[in-house]
Amino acid sequence: MHQRLSQFAALSSTDKLLFLRAWLMLGWLRIALMCVSFKQLSASLTHHRQKPAATRLNAEQVHLATHIGGMVARAGRFTPWQSSCLTQVMVAQRLLARRGIPGQFYLGVSRGKELQTDPTLPVAHAWLQCDNRIVNGAAGRERFAIVSTFSWGEAA
Repeated sequence: MHQRLSQFAALSSTDKLLFLRAWLMLGWLRIALMCVSFKQLSASLTHHRQKPAATRLNAEQVHLATHIGGMVARAGRFTPWQSSCLTQVMVAQRLLARRGIPGQFYLGVSRGKELQTDPTLPVAHAWLQCDNRIVNGAAGRERFAIVSTFSWGEAA
């Protein structure tokens, strides 16, 4: 516990604020996903039938998007509730949209082969991409077939 507090204290004031905002939004969106339909929560996004081309970002935007995605994942590890990949992606998307950084997120389902050998694996996954970089949910995404894509910002 002391180590976690000292890690938090070592963050810059900007990162502390980002971490706390992400942590609170993870709780809010977890509740929202249980009470409101995903369709309502994603109403402001553009739904694509096929994978859209990634919007090109400058180096500063890519760095910020990667930083925000990482900070949301970090905050997700410290919640007393489960912060699923979908919840994390939706929080990161909102934080990025507020900063005018466009991107897309993907919803995928398991291809099935892995489930036959390990039924404890997740059957669905969400990940978020800005430019050509996965900024949240990168781990294991290759095991999932994309079933929906949503975007916001310039490419939407």
